[in-house]
Amino acid sequence: MNIQSYISGEWVSGADSGVEVFNAVNGQVIGNVSSSGIDFGQSLSYAREQGGHSLRAMSFHDRANCLKALAQHLMSQKEKFYEVSAWTGATRVDSWIDIEGGIGTLFTYSSLVRREFPNESFLVEGEPQPLSKGGTFIGRHILVPKEGVAVHINAFNFPCWGMLEKIAPSLLAGVPVIVKPATVSAYLTEVMVREIISSGILPAGAIQLICGSTGDLLDKVNEQDVVTFTGSAYTGRKLKSLPNIINNSIPFNMEADSLNCCILGETVDTASAEFDLFIKEVAREMTVKAGQKCTAIRRTIVPRSKVDAVSEALKTRLDKISLGDPSIEGVKMGPLVGRAQVQDVRDNVESLSKSCEIIYGGGNDFEITGGDSETGAFFPKTLLYCDKPLDAEEPHAVEAFGPVSTIMPYENLDEAMALAKLGRGSLVGSIFTADNSEAKELILGTAAYHGRMLVINKDCAGESTGHGSPMPTLVHGGPGRAGGGEELGGERAIKHYMQRTAIQASPTTLMAITNEFHPGADPITDIVHPFRKYLEELQIGETYTTYRRTVTEADIVNFGCLSGDHFYAHFDEIAAKDSFFGKRVAHGYFIISAAAGMFVDPAPGPVIANYGLENLRFIEPVGIGDTIQVHLTVKQKISKDKRSDDEKATGVVRWAVEIRNQDEKAVAVYDVMTLVERKE
Repeated sequence: MNIQSYISGEWVSGADSGVEVFNAVNGQVIGNVSSSGIDFGQSLSYAREQGGHSLRAMSFHDRANCLKALAQHLMSQKEKFYEVSAWTGATRVDSWIDIEGGIGTLFTYSSLVRREFPNESFLVEGEPQPLSKGGTFIGRHILVPKEGVAVHINAFNFPCWGMLEKIAPSLLAGVPVIVKPATVSAYLTEVMVREIISSGILPAGAIQLICGSTGDLLDKVNEQDVVTFTGSAYTGRKLKSLPNIINNSIPFNMEADSLNCCILGETVDTASAEFDLFIKEVAREMTVKAGQKCTAIRRTIVPRSKVDAVSEALKTRLDKISLGDPSIEGVKMGPLVGRAQVQDVRDNVESLSKSCEIIYGGGNDFEITGGDSETGAFFPKTLLYCDKPLDAEEPHAVEAFGPVSTIMPYENLDEAMALAKLGRGSLVGSIFTADNSEAKELILGTAAYHGRMLVINKDCAGESTGHGSPMPTLVHGGPGRAGGGEELGGERAIKHYMQRTAIQASPTTLMAITNEFHPGADPITDIVHPFRKYLEELQIGETYTTYRRTVTEADIVNFGCLSGDHFYAHFDEIAAKDSFFGKRVAHGYFIISAAAGMFVDPAPGPVIANYGLENLRFIEPVGIGDTIQVHLTVKQKISKDKRSDDEKATGVVRWAVEIRNQDEKAVAVYDVMTLVERKE
C-alpha cells in the first residue's frame, strides 16, 4: 500500500513508488513512501490562507478547547495506534510513551492555556513601562500569531509524541502546521493524522502531512514561518544552514540527539537505595524503545571504586530483559526501527571500540523470542567500558542510537563534572545521590551543558518521571551538540510561534489595543456600582471611587487584638517614633481589609466570589488620623467556558486597586480577582 500525504485538504500519493518501509519485527513490507509530485508552494499557501486565517480568528480558549476535544478523540482511538506501533518494534510500554504520552501533552497544553491565558487572540506580556515623566507615554509588549506556517520535521523514534508535542503549542499560538515524520516510521504518523482529519475538530488547513521527502519546501518558507527539527545533529546543521533559512532569518529550532550522561554520586553506597535506583534507570534507558531515544543514557559516569559493582549489577539486570517480538508475553525489548538502523548502531559500536571494550552484548550471537533474526531489526543490549574517559574521544563524540551505553570511571567530583561536560551539550543529565551538597555541586558545575537535569534519591524516586521523559511544562532542548534549541516549557513553547512587539502609546490608546487598563488612562465612571454589573456590562477602565475613611487608634488596637499582630510599630509609641516609620502606623493588612469594606457592595449580585489577590505593594505608611480612599478599576476581563455541571456562566474580572491618603499619594496597590456571572 502507499503511505499517503495530506496536502491542501486532500490525501495524495507520490508520483513514483518511492521507498519501501518494513515491519521491524519480521521484515515484511508495510508500504511505499513517496512525496514526489507534491506542490509544496501550494501547500504553504493553503496553510497560510486557510488554516492561518481560521486559527487567528479564534481566541486562545477556542484553540485550547479544540485541542482538548482532539485529545479526547485520539484517546478513544488509541488501540488503532497501538496495533500499528508494534510494527515499529515498540513494546506496549514503548508505545504508551509515544501514543498516550503524546495525547497527554495535548491535554496538558489545553489545560495550561485555559487556566493561564486570556480569552483573546493575542497575549499581553509583562508590566507597563513608563516612558515619560508625566505618564502620558508608556510602553507594553504584546504577542500576536505569526502569519505563516510551522514546519515540523520529526525523528523516527516517536512518530506520535514527536508530532503532538510540536503541534500543540503551534496550534495554540494560532499557527497552522505541516508535519514531516521520518520516512521509516511515517506509517504510524499517517494513521494518527487520518484520525485527526476525520474528526473534523481542527479548521481546514490547520494541519498537513508530508510522508516522504520535503523536496523544495524549505526553499519556499518565508520570514513569517517557523521550522522545528528533531533528529541527528548532522542533518539539523545541514538544514539550518540552507540559504533561504539564513537569508530570511527564519526561526529554526533544533533538538538533536546528544550523549546524555547519568552520574552516580561519590557518596552513594552499593547497598543503598540510590545505587539500586541508578542501576534500574540506566538499564531502563538502554532498553526502552530499544535505546532509540534522544534522551537515552549514553554515558554512565561512576566512581572508579564502584566500576565492578556497577558493571555486574547492570549485567544482571540486563539479563532479565528479554529481546524479541513485542507481541509475545514476557518480551521487554523489541527490535530497532529498521535494518539500516541496525547497521548504523553496529558501525558506531565498532567506532566506540577504538577506545572502549565491550563488556556485555555487542556481538552477532544473541537470542530472540519470536520475530525473525534475519529480516527483523534486532540488536543486542550492549555495554562498553572506557578505562580512561578523560583521554578518549569516541565515547564523547560517537552515539550508537540503540541499546548501548558506556561506563566511565571518575576519581573525584571534579573529574565527574569534566566528563559530563565532554559531551559538549546534552538534552538531559541525571544524578543519583542522597547527599544534597553533592547534588548541588554537580548541578551547578554542569548545568551550563544541559537543557534539563534531575536528581534522584529514595525520597522522590517513587513519583519521578525518570531520566528520559521530557515534560510539557519544562524545557526540552539543550546547548551545543543537543542543537541549542528549546521545545515545550509550557507557555514558552507557545510564544515561540508568536511575534513579540513593543507598543508605545498613551495609556488610553494602549488600553484600547490590549483590552487591559493602564494607569493614566482616561477613567470611565458610572452611577451603578460595578459589583451590580454582569461581566458583559463592565467596561475596561471603568473606575469606582469610594467614600473616605479616617484611621483611628481604635482601628489599630482592634485589628491587633483580632489578628494577634502586636508588632511594635503598631503599639509601642516610643519604639515606633525611633523606627523607620517615625510614628505608630496601621497594619498593612488592616488597610487592605478596610479597603475591601469600602469598595464591596454587600447585597447579592453578579459578583460570586473573591478569586484571589496579587501584586500587593505597601508604598506609604498610614498613621493614626490619616484618611484613605479607594479607587477600584476594571483592569481585565476573562470569559470562562461554561461546563455542563456549572449552574451559571462566569468569567474572571481583574480589578486594579489603588488606596490613596489625604494627600492623594498611593499607600497600597494590588490586583483583586473576582468570579463574576455572565448573562449568556
